[in-house]
Amino acid sequence: MRNVVVTGGTKGIGLAIATRLSQDGYRVIAVARSESDAFALQRRAAAESGAGMLTFRAFDLNDVPGLPGLVSSISNEFGPWYGLVNNAGLGTSGVLATMQDSSMEALLRLNVASPIALTKYAVRKMMVAGGGGRIVNVSSIVAATGFSGLSVYAATKAALLGFSCSLARELGPLQITVNCVAPGFISTELTKDLTEADRGRIARRSALQRLAEPQDVAEAVRYLVSDQARNVTGTTMTIDAGGTA
Repeated sequence: MRNVVVTGGTKGIGLAIATRLSQDGYRVIAVARSESDAFALQRRAAAESGAGMLTFRAFDLNDVPGLPGLVSSISNEFGPWYGLVNNAGLGTSGVLATMQDSSMEALLRLNVASPIALTKYAVRKMMVAGGGGRIVNVSSIVAATGFSGLSVYAATKAALLGFSCSLARELGPLQITVNCVAPGFISTELTKDLTEADRGRIARRSALQRLAEPQDVAEAVRYLVSDQARNVTGTTMTIDAGGTA
């Protein structure tokens, strides 16, 4: 059974990704600070179905120096890494001129430093195993389109795009693919500050006249992790119901 680690995998988009991958027969290790009730329900459902496996590892991904130990402990318990989905992130909003330095530093640490460092140590395990692998980074459409009040958040998500393109070149000879998904505005914790008027306005701007859902992102990740995407690397899949069409 192939092991795939999903950060922030106990709620929202991460939970949808973890659940979908387990349904495809992967052993999914969800890394987050705490296990949600929704994740516990899905974990039991996965155990009953016998298709894949959902398991939980408690870890604060802000602890960048602790990431090598996390990677080693997961490897020791479950064996080789096949996939990594860097989904965990902060969506703190704020106008740059008045944003607290501590808020900016928190965004940069969790959205950029943490996934890059985690990928570094995960890639080492994939290289030792020698069987290729899959890395998927969850970016955002605001990395390209922008949105008022999300300048620092957009910068962190744009960083993942550049990181993925260059890393795809580095890891291609090892048959490790690196891709991004860029969700639009989806109803999760990261968009809870949007008013209903904002949601309606965003939906009306999209080609399909609706907002995408967490399951839509999960299906895109499921494809990028699969064998069917063996020749897809260094690219970004946008999931926004045509909001940027």
